Amino acid sequence: MAIIDRLQKLREHFDGKEIDGIFISQPENRRYLSGFTGSAGYLLITPQDAILATDFRYIEQSKQQAPDFAVFRVTSDVAEWFPKLLAGVTVSQLGFEASDITFATYRQLTEALAKGKSTVKLVPTEGIVETIRAVKEPEEIDLITQAVRISDRAIEYISDRIRPGMTEIAVAWEIEKFMREQGSESVPFEIIVASGPNAALPHARPSSREIKAGEPIVIDIGARCGGYSSDLSRTLCPGTPADTFRKVYDTVLGAQLAAIAIIREGMTGEEADRLARTVIEEAGYGEAFGHSLGHGVGLATHEAPRLGPKSTTHLATGMVFTVEPGIYLPGWGGVRIEDVVLLEKDRAKVISKAKKIES
Repeated sequence: MAIIDRLQKLREHFDGKEIDGIFISQPENRRYLSGFTGSAGYLLITPQDAILATDFRYIEQSKQQAPDFAVFRVTSDVAEWFPKLLAGVTVSQLGFEASDITFATYRQLTEALAKGKSTVKLVPTEGIVETIRAVKEPEEIDLITQAVRISDRAIEYISDRIRPGMTEIAVAWEIEKFMREQGSESVPFEIIVASGPNAALPHARPSSREIKAGEPIVIDIGARCGGYSSDLSRTLCPGTPADTFRKVYDTVLGAQLAAIAIIREGMTGEEADRLARTVIEEAGYGEAFGHSLGHGVGLATHEAPRLGPKSTTHLATGMVFTVEPGIYLPGWGGVRIEDVVLLEKDRAKVISKAKKIES
């Protein structure tokens, strides 16, 4: 990955945010900018400097994974190490990630600066690195594609084995075990297997409920390769589906296919969401589609861009995101169909290949 290029892109944002350095704390942003995968640490980036601050557990790891960064060892005493970290660089307006730093941590940092008699001012920033991360590099797309292939295979695997009488928990474990055997790192989120009425809960957790014939089963899974995630949902129905299932499923599938066919570069997230939402509303299920159409995937399962109501983000070539309309009917169940797509200038290219139920 081109760490130097990423740092340059970040530095180009400094003038617009009126900062001359930034303190990175968000884990995925830290990994994206440095290559460091440890669970603790900060980055201090100025026009001239790139420093990775971490504790003794990760000193050697940081040297190996982040060769473009100087390594600074921290202790448990913020008041002791934070002023020393800043004393080694030229910075007066230091940005920090306001959506990640808690108020308690902010207070610790400001008190440390005051105690050290530093004149550095902390400036809140939001979404700088996330905006850069939203447009994927070729190597990132390759890793996401690898993860997608594993989740595709997992859906095909479980589709051939799922039977009435199996519990949701048992199905979830079969899927997770299969994906790990296929080369996935730890799964990026808890697998969803929601059957019957449980399928009306968009983020249901697998339970001991036994699956019954003829009812919907929403399965939402993700694999991870090289730190990058996939996100895939399919709705299965063992046995003979009822008329309600067919009507709801065809509506959701039609909404998804319509959105994928029309999404283009320059469209806002709200406009993309409206493409699918209109289909569902016209079928009479508008109130049953309560979440956004999609979200970016990458180092985080949910990241920029967001495709949903009031999203003003303009979609750009190189963005990778989900298209996942759903309909959820309390007491009956639900249907969600989700694919990962790569936005190219003239189309949204579907990366996911797992089969869908044919009309």
